[in-house]
Amino acid sequence: MNPNKKWWIDINLETLKKNLEARNFECFIVERKEDVVSLLEKIIKEGSVVSCGGSMTLFECGVIDFLRNGKFNFLDRYKEGLSAEDIGEIYRKSFWADYYLMSVNAITLDGKLINIDGNGNRLAALMFGPKNVIVIVGINKLVLNEQEGINRVRNIASPMNAKRLSKNTPCSSSGKCHDCLSSDCICSHIVVTRRHPVKGRIKVIVVKEDLGF
Repeated sequence: MNPNKKWWIDINLETLKKNLEARNFECFIVERKEDVVSLLEKIIKEGSVVSCGGSMTLFECGVIDFLRNGKFNFLDRYKEGLSAEDIGEIYRKSFWADYYLMSVNAITLDGKLINIDGNGNRLAALMFGPKNVIVIVGINKLVLNEQEGINRVRNIASPMNAKRLSKNTPCSSSGKCHDCLSSDCICSHIVVTRRHPVKGRIKVIVVKEDLGF
């Protein structure tokens, strides 16, 4: 990595960690996506009930394969052959999970988590339900403030996710948000998590690499 880029990342992540902890989040910083699973092995107890939200980051870090290794009771939303009813049941059971893993759409330098969601199950679990929530986020999602975060989600993350999911929305054609009310819209809920009342329930793993959208 270019030394100037490394300096920028390190100095900003030092600030981010301090601000996340001030908001009752626990923060871990790792160098590479390959380091995520080894950290999870230390955090998640064998035999735990584990679930996850929709996330390309989890796949890129090898987390889904890790959760499928038989050591956990994994509520696998990605299992082949599931019906819509099966997936809905997994969403509901996730609220009783010991650990819920997800990413976020943006994270601000002052320590806020910013997300836009379609169904809302991911954000509901973030806010309340599972005993522990583990957020895995790449350095590409770090923004200066809340407004930049919402802009990032609307005009970067959401259009790419809509395209990935083959949604018939204006953003999947134009690459930018139209604030639409399409039946295929994946932007039903906007949530800014500025702190958590239970210290350490939300654990944020920041990876010094670009991950997800």
